[in-house]
Order: sequence, then C-alpha cells, then structure tokens
Amino acid sequence: MTEITRPWLQSYDKEVSATIDCENIPVFGYLDLAAKKFGKRKAIVFKNWSITYKKLLHKSEVLAANFRNLGIQPGDRVSIMLPNLPQTILSYWGALKAGAIVVMTNPLYMETELIHQLNDAECDTMIVLDHLWPKIEAVRDKLPVKRFIIVRISDCLSFPLNFLYGFNAKKKKLFTDVPYEQKNIIRWKDLLKGKERYSRPPTDPKEDLALLQYTGGTTGISKGVMITHQNMTANVQQCHQILHAIGNKHETFVAVMPYFHIYGLTTCLNLPTSIGATMVPMPRFDPAELLGTLKKRKVSIFPGAPAIYSALLLQKHVSPSDFTSVRYCVSGSAPIPVEILEQFKAITHADIIEGYGLTEASPVTHLNPLVGTKKNGSIGLPFPSTDARIVDMEVGELTLAPGKAGELVLRGPQVMRGYWKRPDETANAVRNGWLYTGDIATMDEEGYFYIVDRKKDLIITSGYNVYPREIDEVLYEHPKIKDAVAVGIPHPARGEIIKVYVVLHSGEKMSGSDVISWCRKKLAKYKVPRKVEFRPELPKTLVGKVLRRALRQEEEEKMKKMAAKRAARKAAKEAKAAKEAQEAEGDK
Repeated sequence: MTEITRPWLQSYDKEVSATIDCENIPVFGYLDLAAKKFGKRKAIVFKNWSITYKKLLHKSEVLAANFRNLGIQPGDRVSIMLPNLPQTILSYWGALKAGAIVVMTNPLYMETELIHQLNDAECDTMIVLDHLWPKIEAVRDKLPVKRFIIVRISDCLSFPLNFLYGFNAKKKKLFTDVPYEQKNIIRWKDLLKGKERYSRPPTDPKEDLALLQYTGGTTGISKGVMITHQNMTANVQQCHQILHAIGNKHETFVAVMPYFHIYGLTTCLNLPTSIGATMVPMPRFDPAELLGTLKKRKVSIFPGAPAIYSALLLQKHVSPSDFTSVRYCVSGSAPIPVEILEQFKAITHADIIEGYGLTEASPVTHLNPLVGTKKNGSIGLPFPSTDARIVDMEVGELTLAPGKAGELVLRGPQVMRGYWKRPDETANAVRNGWLYTGDIATMDEEGYFYIVDRKKDLIITSGYNVYPREIDEVLYEHPKIKDAVAVGIPHPARGEIIKVYVVLHSGEKMSGSDVISWCRKKLAKYKVPRKVEFRPELPKTLVGKVLRRALRQEEEEKMKKMAAKRAARKAAKEAKAAKEAQEAEGDK
C-alpha cells in the first residue's frame, strides 16, 4: 500500500483540522438548520424582492408537497433549466425535499445536448424558463419528460418591477406563448399555493443521490456524475474548515457563477445556506452590473472564475472602492493565469484565492490558505480528509517525488459514487478508491499543488512532451494579447505541431511572426509554435474554460477537407491521364 506523507498539513492555517467528521444529514438539512437559527435573516435578495430563511423553508416545502402531488417520486430525476434566479434556489430545495434527484441543465444547451442529457438521465420532470420554451417545444417529442413546470422571471419580483417586466417583455417581443391549456404544462407559481402538508421522505445521506451533474463535455461526450447527499455536505464541511473565517459574521455571497455548474452550486448555494448567508443571484454576467452589485449589496464573498476576473479588469472605472466590502475572492473552474492574479491585486487591492476541483469531486478538492502563504500559480493545499498524490502517467501507480509532473489522483468523502449508467468508465476513473483526474500536476515540498495541464491536452511534437498551458502563460505575458491558447494539431512527420490561437486587445496589432518571436525569447525551441491564428474570441464553456478540443476538431476537419480535395484532384488527374492514354491508343 502506498504511504501518504501529507506535507500539506504543515501548511494549513492553525484553525484548520486535518480531517472532518461527515455529518449524517441530507444536503437540504442545511436549509432546515438555517431557518431554525437565522429564520428572520434575508436568504435571497433579487432586484426589489427578498425572502427570509424561514419563508424560504416554508415555500420550499410547499413546492416539495406539490411536486409529490404531481407524481414526482423519490429517486425521480428532475431537470432544472434556469439561470441564477430565486426560483432556481426554491426549485432546487423543493425537488430535494421531495426526494428527487436534481439534474441541473444549462439554459444555453443546444437541442442535441438537451436530447442527450435528458434522455441519458431519464428526466420525467423539467422546470424551465418561459423564454426557453421554443427550444424545448422543438425537441419535445424526443424527450422523456412527462411534465413541464414553467417559470417566469416576474414570479419573484415585487411591484412595480413585476408589472414592468411583463410590459417590457411584450414591448421587446420577448413574451413567449406557452400552451398552459395542456394538462402537463404547469405554471411554477401555482405550485406555491395550497396548504398540503409536507411529509419528508426517508433519506440515506451516504447512499441516496442528490444530484446527477453532467460534465462539461470539454474532453468528449457529457457524462452524468452521481453525487450523494453526503458527497455534497462533506464538501461544504471541508469549505467551512479551509475557509475558517467565513461565517463568523453575517456574510453576503454574490452568485454570478451559474448554479447549473457544480462550482456555482456548491459555493454560491449550498455553502451560503449552511452558514445562513444572504445570496444575491445574478441571472447573467455583466461586468458593470457585477461591480455595481458588489457595492450596492455590500457583498463579502465573491466566488468567481478566471473569465470573470479578467473581464472586470477591462472595465474602465474598476477601482479598490468597488471591493470595499469584499472579504474574499475565490477562483475556480479553470486555471487562472498568474498575470491576471497580479493585475487584479494591483488594480483592486483584493486577493484572489485560487483553488481546484472537478465535477467528480463535488467539486472542490484544493484551495490556497485563507491566512497563510498563497502561492501564485498554485491551486493550493488538499482539503481536510482529502488525500492527493502525483503518479506516473503510464500505469498510474507509482507515486512521484515532489517537483515531478504526473497525473493528479485524489480520494476523499466528496468523491462521486460513479458515472450514471457507465460502469466501465467509472472503473477507469476510480481505481482502488482513488479518483484519476486526468490533470497533469506537480506538488512542492510544502504540499502545494500546481496544475501543469490536462493529460489529454499534452502535445507530443518530434518526441518531446509539451504542456500547452506553459505556452498559454507566455502569451498572456504579452501586453497586446488579451487571450490565447496553444493546441497540438496532427503533422505527418512530427506527430503534432503547435498552433496558437490569439485574441488581441482592442486596437492592438500583431503579426504571426511577432507572436513566434515573442515565444522564441521565452521558450525552448521545440515549444515554439509553428502556426498562429488571430481570432476575435476563443470558444469557451460558460465558466470560461477554453475548448481546446473544439479547436483541434476544427483543424482535423480542415485537414480532412484538404485531404479530400487532394484526393479528388489526384483522381481527376489520373482519370485525365487514363483518358488521354486511351485516346492515344485509339489514334494508333
């Protein structure tokens, strides 16, 4: 058995314990406790509408009772396809309290993605925004859904905004004609009525699933990750430990990270509920609006992502005064370039605490210390009760020495049950209790971890291993470059060559040779890109992860088309030669 040394324990803040005792409560138990302890405190503030924890619990249980009346049974999958709204929070707690398994569904999904997710999860109920109804109606006959519950944004607005919202929606032709006369199409607000007594279904936190969270699909087809109630509560407890100063007073969380992403769900919904914090949901990310919200709502905790922090830096009038009330900024969902960390600190005077996680771990596994040393470029230290190792990339069993790059593997109470209906993929991802992340990382002598790259993104050119993130970081250092990504594209002689996609700051100009010259100054010869393409933007997931796979696929498609054209030209040339030969033979 591999011995775990755990050097990170010596780097913990003194307030942090090495382990947690997992609470034997369902995740919705946090709402019960918050209502009991902080009943009169505002749970949600949205525009001109707010609700206390006591009322949030009551409405969630009314929803749960009415969900059961509709026929939703414990273990049924309920899709919630909503942006960040009070209705999202109410629907989440209501579905869980009804015993259902929540399936958070991205409102930006295309039709094929919807069909895949809802059929794979076998969702029989869908809670969806009225504006999205045309998208649903177009694929309705391809979905397993028996009932549709329709949400309107104005359902959680007070007068006069609720009236003005409806008026403006009609004026801007945003009004959607939903066929409510059909029996299986229900108004969400109608489910908040009635005096049906709520009866809590039996829940085994360790065994029962709370969530089927689908992976982002950045490396292939989206898979359902089975997350139990205890996976989620364990991750919240771990957050309590490592973020030990959070909750020692009334906190206000801004929820700009989408709830349909597990990072947003954990840090902007489960965690704040567990400490009775006020949540400020934002349905869409607008940099100017976010800065105004931080100030107006006196936000103290700001979970974000690299794309969000980068966008704030581009605002002309961003200043330290915007962050006066903010105690902690946390970054996850994707690696944050060191340049952005340093610029953010210089302009706002606020520190970003970088962490790491993945859907399969509910999601957070690492974070830099709250008080102790924060190392730029590091994802920080493993959470309490979380073991982490760097293993060889060939077999995945040999633990590597500090400083050596290998695959990051993890184990802890937050690690998923497995992939939904995919036992073979589960067996490949979780081996002997260890979750194989697919990320290449290193660990230093003090137990801080550093993500080098995705294992699947590794570029092998002329026999050399190249980590594209290293090239990305070099490109980010250039003052004219706003965004950049390196990708390995197939090459007949070298295996792969390096191509970079570059987005320039507005008004700036560079040539491909300028980019290559910059890289030559800072990278070994074999790491220097051979091709450069300038673009107005890069393809990204909603939380800012660059879709390298999409760029690779583009290149592969181009190469296929070019090969097809070459083959067609060759065939035409051969046909012409054959015809000429025949004609010459005939002339004889």
